[in-house]
Amino acid sequence: MITPDTKDWTWVLERPCPECGLDVRTVPREEVSARLRRSAAAWDKALHGSGDLRMRPRPEVWSPVEYACHVRDVCRLFLERLEMMLTRDDPAYPDWNQDEAAVKGRYGEQEPLTVAAELGEAAEALARRFDGVAGEDWQRTGVRSDGVRFTVESFARYLLHDVVHHLHDVTGARAG
Repeated sequence: MITPDTKDWTWVLERPCPECGLDVRTVPREEVSARLRRSAAAWDKALHGSGDLRMRPRPEVWSPVEYACHVRDVCRLFLERLEMMLTRDDPAYPDWNQDEAAVKGRYGEQEPLTVAAELGEAAEALARRFDGVAGEDWQRTGVRSDGVRFTVESFARYLLHDVVHHLHDVTGARAG
């Protein structure tokens, strides 16, 4: 299970994820936007569910609302990074500490329905930007602070896994 202390999941670009079942290699880059939108809809449904969505199943595992806040913020961050990749040559991304973001953003205290709306908006904005990517732009590059280099195409697939995997963490549903 991906937990708040997970460091590097770039291996998902090379093989299927044994936990969520997603094999991003099989997702055509042109389908990333549609898959992102479907995942956002599934997140909306999960955050309209019953029970205490702020309760952690175990102390070391995020609650559904904490995972949703993370996914919302990942969509926002990836929109910024995608814009950098499409408008600058080989940009380096500034550091982003997801654990710090969770604490500062008080993820566990946020209102699930508000988070659902914000996640939907962030995912839609990102999906629209991916909709506009064409031709050689899929091969534009950017570099993460740890030196990992992405193309827009690998970046899109990496993002998709994050969104789908965390939904699996919350709902148990495997990618289909």
